[in-house]
Amino acid sequence: MRTHERVLARIEADLSAGRWAVGERLPGERAMAEELGVSRPSVREALRVLEAMGIVRTAVGSGPDSGATVVNHPAAGLGSAVRLHLASGALPVHDVVELRVLLETWAVSSAARRTPAPSFDDAEALLDQMDAPGTSVEEFLELDTAFHVALAAASGNVLVEAVMLGLRGAIGAYVAEGTARLTDWPATAARLRSEHREVLRAVREGAAAEAGAAVAAHIDGFYREAGLERPGDAGGTAGPDGPGPADEVSARP
Repeated sequence: MRTHERVLARIEADLSAGRWAVGERLPGERAMAEELGVSRPSVREALRVLEAMGIVRTAVGSGPDSGATVVNHPAAGLGSAVRLHLASGALPVHDVVELRVLLETWAVSSAARRTPAPSFDDAEALLDQMDAPGTSVEEFLELDTAFHVALAAASGNVLVEAVMLGLRGAIGAYVAEGTARLTDWPATAARLRSEHREVLRAVREGAAAEAGAAVAAHIDGFYREAGLERPGDAGGTAGPDGPGPADEVSARP
């Protein structure tokens, strides 16, 4: 185990034991280095890793806000990790689509069942912006992605929201590629807006099964309309030969 990993293991153990709570500051680099018998650069490297993971926030200086403070922001860490892994290799588009269907079907169904019901004002505002005359394709796609993330957040599961945030780049890439293939963007945009409204309506009304099926059909429908299937797609979303796992998910209650 490398030295900074020893520091990480110790901090993890202390967090689990309740030694430090959210909002509290960790000891300074010098104190931690002396306590653990390691160098200050090793402590500094461990803190950088924790900051990237969304566990601590660091600030330079000597005031009350300096040093490393324990935070609780899993979306930052998981989102960054997912984005980096997606950026590091060629990820099949149908894998992203399948994951979206699984996550978003569960998310909207859960949001529809939550008591008390969450606020959907932000999601509604995003749809209103998509309806605004003169909205460019790029603006529409940004709003589209934000709408889906907002629905994931409405599920109340911060990990699902974090993964969706991490997937934004991959989703945006394949949606932009698919949009470029379309011959009638205005017609597609009108259909997407209508489908968004149907999903949101079902969630607001607490119709969990309907909301899940609607969002799955919405995601998979664009994938097929844009011609993003590839001959090598195996076990992915529905193709001309019949339904696949994504269709099975969309049909679940």
